[in-house]
Amino acid sequence: MASTSVSRTLPVSPERVWQLIGGFGSLPDWLPYIVSSTLEEGGRRRRLANPEGDSIVEQLVAFNEQERSYSYAILEAPFPVTDYISTLRVHAIAGAPGTSEVQWSGRFVPTDASEDEAVALFTGIYSDGLEALSQAVS
Repeated sequence: MASTSVSRTLPVSPERVWQLIGGFGSLPDWLPYIVSSTLEEGGRRRRLANPEGDSIVEQLVAFNEQERSYSYAILEAPFPVTDYISTLRVHAIAGAPGTSEVQWSGRFVPTDASEDEAVALFTGIYSDGLEALSQAVS
């Protein structure tokens, strides 16, 4: 199993960041790679579309409002991996009011790519996503 994690410090309160990213259907609000998100199964499944028209189906597996985090599994996607689980979380930074750290991490089993290629793919997605989030909250 391979894994990767990317984090970014933002000059915004954790509450404000979580307000933007904490909804399971909110990816299109801050992530340009996702143009639409349709919630299914009472909000526990999301059907995403990217600009190329690919469909990505993800299942919410854990949600913690208090800790400002959620985890999800990919059920269907054009990615060369299986057994994908990812977590998105927002932390307060001690001694730095009005500042937060956002961490996006995932673990997966590469299928049609090497481990290095799969890790590079998701590290890039997470890095680009957190850059877009930084711009969205600025």
